[in-house]
Amino acid sequence: MIITTTNSVEGRTIRAYQGIVFGEVVSGVDFFRDLGAGLRNFFGGRSSGYEEELQRARQEAIAEMSDRAAQMGADAVVGVDVDYEVLGSNNGMLMVSVSGTAVQLD
Repeated sequence: MIITTTNSVEGRTIRAYQGIVFGEVVSGVDFFRDLGAGLRNFFGGRSSGYEEELQRARQEAIAEMSDRAAQMGADAVVGVDVDYEVLGSNNGMLMVSVSGTAVQLD
């Protein structure tokens, strides 16, 4: 499955548009990562716990979108957009949403 943020696949022709596909992951951030991030926020530095969680959630959302495109008979997903949101009463949830257009290529 080809996944691209561009609206075409170089060297290939889009034969058919299968429709819009999505992948969503909502992930909770545990107490220890939250505590570590709070300390880094105070003292400075990067939060590897949050970064790892963000990377994992993004990879899972892209994989989910790719699986849905494959179920539609697509060879690629073009025009992919990735969005991030913080949810929950204490902003303790991270949502990663990806979307794109599933297409069949020649």
